[in-house]
Amino acid sequence: MQAALQSQVVLLALPIYATLDFMEKLAPLLGPGHLVTDVGSTKAQITAAGTRLYNAPGRAAFLPGHPMAGKERGGASLGDATLFRGAVWLFTDDPQAQRSPQSVELVQDWRAWVVAMGSKTLDLDPARHDELVAWVSHLPQFLATALSALLEEEVGDAPELKDVGGRALREMTRLGASPFSMWRDIAYTNTEAVQAALFALEQRLAHLRENLRTPALRDEFEQANRFRQGQ
Repeated sequence: MQAALQSQVVLLALPIYATLDFMEKLAPLLGPGHLVTDVGSTKAQITAAGTRLYNAPGRAAFLPGHPMAGKERGGASLGDATLFRGAVWLFTDDPQAQRSPQSVELVQDWRAWVVAMGSKTLDLDPARHDELVAWVSHLPQFLATALSALLEEEVGDAPELKDVGGRALREMTRLGASPFSMWRDIAYTNTEAVQAALFALEQRLAHLRENLRTPALRDEFEQANRFRQGQ
């Protein structure tokens, strides 16, 4: 806490519930000369807590953020100076925030630092953020987790696996190394959106299974290629 008091900007890079806990602890200690921001992967609860605890006269500023960049493993040894270059850094700021001029300047300065790191910024409503990332971030993670767990169960002890499994296997299962400690909180705080995405995927997989010998399979590949070409 002493380090936070001596800093202008406090960046919370923690699982969601730990972030919420630190927000509660820091709020009574910090003032208008401080900015608290975060990198949490769900934003509805964090943005609401920021409105309740910060962004008011005499209080520190809070700017909810989420950089769309990261790795499946953590630790200082895996640090990458180019991690945010070309990535989108999402913000779900409360448009009704009542900040002092000093706090407004800190928010503007932090946004400028994000751009200086090579990121593009995009502002979203927190509910829209959680809906979108359920599709483009959370669904890929849970798909990779399910696939990796299934492969471990079905062929994990096959001595030929390292030779047979090529680049496609490595790319599809890379996220399978992600820690439960982080993704548990994401699942708890974005349950409905993740459930909807997983259910839609289950239906799509069933459609593929039922059409392995029909023209519908070609249509799926064509649609998948159109999406990929647009990225």
